[in-house]
Amino acid sequence: MGVVKRPRRRISARRLSNFWTCVPSSQLMASNTPQHELAKHIAAGSSSGSPGSLFSHITDNPFFTAGFGLAALGVAARTGQKGLQHGAAFVRRRMLVDLEITRHDDAYPWVLQWMTNYHRAQQAGTRPLVQNGLLSRVLNRIDPRMHHLQVQTFTPQDGPSHAAHFSFVPGPGKHFLRYKNAFILVDRQRERNSLNVKDGVPFETINLTTLYSHRNVFEDIFAEAHQIYQQSQEGKTVIYNSMGTMWQPFGDAKRKRPLDSVVLERGVKERIVEDMEAFIASRKWYLDRGIPYRRGYLLYGPPGTGKSSFIQAVAGHLDFNIAILNVSERGLTDDRLNHLLTKVPRRTVVLLEDVDVAFMNRKTPGPDGFASASVTFSGLLNALDGVASAEERIIFLTTNHVERLDEALIRPGRVDMTVRLGEATEYQMEQLWDRFYAEFDASGEAKQRFMAKVRQLGLIESVSTAALQGLFLYNKDDTEGAISMVEGLTAGHKAESPVGIPGHVDVNEVTSR
Repeated sequence: MGVVKRPRRRISARRLSNFWTCVPSSQLMASNTPQHELAKHIAAGSSSGSPGSLFSHITDNPFFTAGFGLAALGVAARTGQKGLQHGAAFVRRRMLVDLEITRHDDAYPWVLQWMTNYHRAQQAGTRPLVQNGLLSRVLNRIDPRMHHLQVQTFTPQDGPSHAAHFSFVPGPGKHFLRYKNAFILVDRQRERNSLNVKDGVPFETINLTTLYSHRNVFEDIFAEAHQIYQQSQEGKTVIYNSMGTMWQPFGDAKRKRPLDSVVLERGVKERIVEDMEAFIASRKWYLDRGIPYRRGYLLYGPPGTGKSSFIQAVAGHLDFNIAILNVSERGLTDDRLNHLLTKVPRRTVVLLEDVDVAFMNRKTPGPDGFASASVTFSGLLNALDGVASAEERIIFLTTNHVERLDEALIRPGRVDMTVRLGEATEYQMEQLWDRFYAEFDASGEAKQRFMAKVRQLGLIESVSTAALQGLFLYNKDDTEGAISMVEGLTAGHKAESPVGIPGHVDVNEVTSR
C-alpha cells in the first residue's frame, strides 16, 4: 500500500512568537532546547524588520560609525579645500593684478637691469624711502630682500686682462620687492625643457603681482627701467645681427663714432646727411601721398675708402642703430630675408655689405658640397620694395664693383641715392693730416712738405684713405716719419669713369657748389 503523506503545516513567525510569549519567563531562561534558540533568532529577525530598529542596529555598530565619520571628514576637507581655492581665486581676481613679461619682449632686459639696480641700492642703503604719514614709516621698516641671485661676470675694456666685474641679478624664483609702498611679488620662471633652437637659451618669463589698487606702479617701473636702459646706451650704437628670424644685439654697444672722424670729399658727407635728415622729417608727407616711406643708399668704390665707417658715423650722428645682414649667408632664404627686413628694430638702419658677392658663383659648391646661399635675386628685389616689404626703413648697400650689379637692383625706389667713395683726394689728405698732426704742426710747414711729396709721387686719388690713415697711425707723434715713409704707399685703383645711375652723386659736382 502506498503511504499517504500529509502536508506539513507551516507555522507563521507571529504564531510562533505568540506561542513562546505564553511560556513563563522562568522557563525561558532555563530552557536550552534548540527550539528556544530558534525562537530567539526568529524573534530577533521579526523585531529588526522595522526601519527604526535597522537604523538603530547599524548605528550601534562601532566599525560603521568610525568609517562613516572618516568619510564625512574627507568629504568636508575636500569641500573646504575647493572652497578655499575658489575663494582665493575670487580674491585674486578682485584684489590682485598680474603682469607677464616674456624673454622676447624688449622690456625683459630692462626689468632685469632695474631689479639689479634695486638690489644694489638696497644693499648699499641708498634706496629712497617714502616718508608720507605713519603707515609709510611703518612700511619702511619692512624691507623684503631678494634671496635667489644670479651672477654675471664681465671684463672691462679699459682695464687689465685679469680684471673682472661681477653683477648680481635676480635669478629664477620668487622675489618680494617694495616699490613706492607697494609690495610686489616677482616670479622669474625658466622653462628648462623649452630652448631656443638658434641660441640655446631657455625660455623665460617674469611675472609681477601686486594689489589692484597699486597697479599704477607697473607704469612707473617700466618708465624707470626704460630710463636706466637709455642711460646705459647713451652715446653708443647698438649693432644687431640676424639670429634665425630675429635681430639680436651683437656684442656690446659701440661708442658712437664722431661724424667728423670720417673724412670724405668736400660736401659729400653733408649731402648724404642732409638727405637723411630730410627723409626722417618727411614721414607725414610720404604717408599723405601714399608713397612707401623708405629710403635706399648705395655706396660703392674701392676697398678702404670709408664706406662702412661712414655708415657707422652717420648712424651715431642721427642716433640710429645698425642692423647688419649678410645676403650671402648660408641658410638665408627669401622668406627669412623678407621677415628680417620687416622686423627691423626701431631707429635702425639696415646695412647690406658687398651685395655684388651674394649672386656670384651661386652654383659653385663650397668645401662641404653645399651652395653658399639660397637667397634668389627676385627674393632680394621683393624684400626691398615688394608688396610685403617693410616701410619706415633706411637701408644702405655697399659694393666694391658697382658694374656687377643689375640695373633692377639699383633703380630708384630701391636705391634712391648712389655715391662713389674713391681714393683720397688732395682735400682728404690735408684733412687727415690735420686730424693727426695739428698739435705738432701748428704752422703747417710739415703738411706742405708732405703734400709736395705726395704730388711728386702721384699718389693723389691713387691711395685709399685707409692706407693713408695706417701710415699716420704708425707715426702717431712723428711728422717727419710720416713724410719719409710716404714713399711706401703704393698707388691703388684709378678713378672709374662716371657711372650712369639715377640718383648718382657726382663728387666733382658737389665740390664745385
